[in-house]
Amino acid sequence: MTALWKRPLSPEILTRLHVDTTAAHLGIEFLAVGDDFISARVPVDRRTHQPMGILHGGVSVVLAETLGSCGAAFSVPEGQRVVGLDINANHIRSVSSGWVTGTARPVHVGRSTQVWQIDLVDEHGRLTCVSRLTMAVLAAGGA
Repeated sequence: MTALWKRPLSPEILTRLHVDTTAAHLGIEFLAVGDDFISARVPVDRRTHQPMGILHGGVSVVLAETLGSCGAAFSVPEGQRVVGLDINANHIRSVSSGWVTGTARPVHVGRSTQVWQIDLVDEHGRLTCVSRLTMAVLAAGGA
């Protein structure tokens, strides 16, 4: 565990946390947790295609929000929780098959907000989407 993560964090923990969720339904696989990042990948297949046969932009956003939200949730102390305030995504390159891998890193981890940068790449390492996620940090019982 590093200074960023306030409790134990691993791909296995994240996988267990996401059983029977959107992430599991879409086939998202958590790959790695580092000192300041989390990575996961999503398959580009019939589950995640839009009608033109390419990865649906919303799936890219789901991957980005999943990664950033996990990072935010595991970087706050006990007694706090995080909720999303804003997410944006710039779709740069289409993908029709294989896998897209996302990596989330914090830009700002503050007392009341967090900002996460999530970069998605195809199997050749080419950037497919860049996303920025802003999270609010709340008390555990906060609205």
